[in-house]
Amino acid sequence: MVEQVALDNIAIVLCRPFHPGNIGSAARAMKTMGLRDLRLVTPHQFPDPQAETMACGAVDVLERAGVFASLPEALADCSLVVGLSARTRNLAVEARGPRQVAEELAGLARQHKVALVFGNETYGLSNEELGYCQALVHIPANPEYSSLNLAAAVQVMCYELRTASLAGEESEATTELATQDALEGYFQHLEQVLVQVGFLDPASPGRMMPRLRRLYARARLEPTELNILRGILTETQRSLSKAAADNVAGSKVD
Repeated sequence: MVEQVALDNIAIVLCRPFHPGNIGSAARAMKTMGLRDLRLVTPHQFPDPQAETMACGAVDVLERAGVFASLPEALADCSLVVGLSARTRNLAVEARGPRQVAEELAGLARQHKVALVFGNETYGLSNEELGYCQALVHIPANPEYSSLNLAAAVQVMCYELRTASLAGEESEATTELATQDALEGYFQHLEQVLVQVGFLDPASPGRMMPRLRRLYARARLEPTELNILRGILTETQRSLSKAAADNVAGSKVD
């Protein structure tokens, strides 16, 4: 079924979850809506009996859960990453509503791996973690009491994802998107070249790279486009090396 293919391609990523019970409750929330791909980034305590207790009949989701040492590792195979944000942050792209984001994720998930990222129960997602997200989603809770339990937030989003998946129709092939792993390789290469040409001071980088990350996030790069950009960077480095070698040769002649 098309909707199950889409749901199987949606990863729910929990960053630094502290309470094992929340992990179990999140797994239960996922299974009730047909999602199966749970990924944990440096959980405080996992596996844990409390997680299994709170998961009830969703222990199989816990057993399949991937545990990662960093967020980039957890997102390596994903073409679109959306982070859950509880508040407005500097440099962050505008956060959209759950339904709008779920429709986009479910549509792309028919042919691409996508991820929805949740932060720690107390602090949410850090600015660095948000930097790995191409889009943000905000659950419009009661402003007088906006505290939403992690598992409850997962349940809200999983419901919207299932609804969007069931409502969607099988579509024609969409454009292939670059994976997060490929994008991270590009950003490392870009930063290296910017330092080499003197555009970026590594001792005082400011917010240059976060701004560039968000610029590229809006572009939704294809693999071919990313290869072109990597080629430009490589040729820039080659030209710099040649110019340096010519300068050395010229100084020896003099």
